[in-house]
Amino acid sequence: MTRYTTSIVAEIINGTLIQLAKDEIIRTLLIDSRKIAFPENALFFAIKGDRHNGHTYIPELYEKGIRNFITEDIPQDLSLFENANFIQVNNVILAIQKLAAFHREKHNLNVIAITGSNGKTIIKEWLYQLLNEDFNIVRSPKSYNSQVGVPLSIWQINKEHDLGIFEAGISKPGEMLTLEKIIKPQMGIFTNIGEAHAENFKNQAEKIKEKLDLFNHSETLIYCRDYILLGQEILLHPGLKNIKLFTWSKKAKADLQIAKINKMQQQTEIQAIYNMNFLRIKIPFTDEASIENAIHCWSYMLFKGYDNEFIAKRMLSLNPVAMRLELKEGINNCSVINDSYNSDLGSLSIALDFLNQQQQHEKKTLVLSDILQTGKNEEQLYSEVAQMISNQGISRIVGIGEAISRQAGKFNVHKLFFNDTADFLKNFSSDFFSNETILLKGARVFGFEKISKLLQQKAHETVLEINLDAVIDNLNYFRSKLNPSTKIVAMVKAFSYGSGSFEIANLLQFHRIDYLAVAYADEAIELRKAGIKTPIMVMNPLEQSYDAMIHYKLEPEIYSFKILDLFSDAVKRNLSLLQEPFPVHLKLDTGMRRLGFDKHEINELVVRIKNNKNLVVKSVFSHLSASDEEIHDAFTREQISSFKEMSQRIIQYLDYPILRHILNSAGIVRFPESQFEMVRLGVGLYGIGANKYEQSRLKNVSTLKTSISQIRNVKQGESIGYSRKAIAASEMKIAIVPIGYADGYNRGLSNGKGKMFVNGKEAKVVGNVCMDMCMIDITGVNAKEGDEVIVFGAEYPITDIALELNTIPYEILTNVSRRVKRIYFHE
Repeated sequence: MTRYTTSIVAEIINGTLIQLAKDEIIRTLLIDSRKIAFPENALFFAIKGDRHNGHTYIPELYEKGIRNFITEDIPQDLSLFENANFIQVNNVILAIQKLAAFHREKHNLNVIAITGSNGKTIIKEWLYQLLNEDFNIVRSPKSYNSQVGVPLSIWQINKEHDLGIFEAGISKPGEMLTLEKIIKPQMGIFTNIGEAHAENFKNQAEKIKEKLDLFNHSETLIYCRDYILLGQEILLHPGLKNIKLFTWSKKAKADLQIAKINKMQQQTEIQAIYNMNFLRIKIPFTDEASIENAIHCWSYMLFKGYDNEFIAKRMLSLNPVAMRLELKEGINNCSVINDSYNSDLGSLSIALDFLNQQQQHEKKTLVLSDILQTGKNEEQLYSEVAQMISNQGISRIVGIGEAISRQAGKFNVHKLFFNDTADFLKNFSSDFFSNETILLKGARVFGFEKISKLLQQKAHETVLEINLDAVIDNLNYFRSKLNPSTKIVAMVKAFSYGSGSFEIANLLQFHRIDYLAVAYADEAIELRKAGIKTPIMVMNPLEQSYDAMIHYKLEPEIYSFKILDLFSDAVKRNLSLLQEPFPVHLKLDTGMRRLGFDKHEINELVVRIKNNKNLVVKSVFSHLSASDEEIHDAFTREQISSFKEMSQRIIQYLDYPILRHILNSAGIVRFPESQFEMVRLGVGLYGIGANKYEQSRLKNVSTLKTSISQIRNVKQGESIGYSRKAIAASEMKIAIVPIGYADGYNRGLSNGKGKMFVNGKEAKVVGNVCMDMCMIDITGVNAKEGDEVIVFGAEYPITDIALELNTIPYEILTNVSRRVKRIYFHE
């Protein structure tokens, strides 16, 4: 790799070297203060965003050993950072882009760039699978395709690489021109065009034109002619006048003319004509997206001159791309993170970051296979891995493979090594793992799915999948509606609306949420025991829990004089534990007529709070009755007005800052002028919007899935289920699925009122919903036993089920039983 030092970097990015304590060698680029792998040679870019400012974390990073900083603002007192180097620039994002562009210029390798609305990551990973025996490939980690992700991807290039495969995505005009200068691709693939990130473009044509800027200086572009608008824009684009086009199509004349697609049980045969020759390949997938992605890869290999017999052999060996890290409950009170489909340094770093986000266990174990085809010699590779593990604070490594076993001496943590997966399984004992978080990270050929199956707690066939990325996307959506200084309380009560309290709280803590709120103290105590340190508000504090709340630093909602007196007494009993007044939150009733102090009680409340030196008011808040219903907007505004007046009467008599909050998820969107100092984010975080427009802006978080246990043929006139509520009007085929009212599937969905989806087809519930199972009509549906069944999710929203039952989505979510296993995943 090209040798960079602090002073050289300053020159490359046209920065001003404000302080140079030592001219350090730079090896890694860092943009997230929570993800530090190699502090001694890291360069931190202090990026300013709408809600976060990287400059805020400089003291924390300095404490953790970071010594090189690129900033727009210089700390006022540099003496606090006497061993640090500071480079000042006008724009930190432009600085990282300049550095990456310079680095790319220093390496003469062939580069494939991929853009489009969908399929970028799959095509990139499949090209890697197809070509890695022939080339030393560098590629984007996961989906690093943004204005910052691309520079981080390009920075990985070293002198051993002879092929690069990089994704590029944009969200607004002008961005692709910047990425093109960084990637400098010779070959391009345009996957398809859809609605993703369309909001900042006038129309589809503008979005296509902007994306095509990626190929302004490329030699060749591969695309599908069936996207007619894409083809038109390619011909009109001024930067593509001299580019060679390689096209494929199912409908029009093209270089690769797709003649027939034959879907079989677990494979698809694709027949085509190329250069007047009849060709065919098979892929181990049957879905439309995989077929399109595979044809793009086929097109690339044909263009590059690969023999089709050779291509067909490799295509048949394509593996699914693990687009997500899954977190599941494991044996012996363990948590298991499954990333067992690939293993390289980039994805290992990402997986270790996810492992380190987990706070439920102090002990963290990495099960790692040999890392294949890196281009590095064995000793250098595992020295880097050992350093990465040490820096991330991993407790133990279990190495599987001959290469990693030979380098066992490099690892200075507790360690076990096995020659292969069979050796591990042969020697496995259930007491190998206990009360720890385990990351499985293995190359596909090592078959780590056998280890995963061994370590996971035996699961009910019905599972609730929680998309952690969607939770954060929704959080950021609501953050975008707030003033920069407005704080957020995230509601994690009722098992985080059925999504799992700790896992969601841990995620929110990692993303620096200001406050968490639960209903009862026992929920909060479990969070504290699991390592959650974020301030927690308890909305319904019970007298018997006061001492424990004080011990665990849990802040109560005070809604009556009785509660105020009882909690004050508890604080007096525990004064020896306290070094400062204990924080409380005052609830005011502005019209909900539930909990809270009334207007006429405010004066007495102020007097009693001022005279109580053991308590400090952290916030004053109230609860809106109908912020999501336009018909009640006048009443909502009355509530807000009352809250403003009541809270002001309290604040003016207390000589310290107090937070105020009244807006919930719907209120944040519909009454943005009433943010005060804080808002409460509840069901919106979990993907439920206040109206159709907001619903379209939020990501689906929860997907309830089950599977077909048995398929039965029912004759005309036969009855189905308890009480013979369903009688077959004609011959029909039904599937029995293992979900019932004990799992939270409402019995009101019996007899055709409810429906599920099997292989994309609707299947009505027939007969009564039973305790542990129900029956669905799959007449005319291509299905087999073991097939996945969607109860609710993106394709069948929970809001639709709520309408069927004349209830609210909250009830559907919170009713999903604890016996339904939660699987958490991160893309």
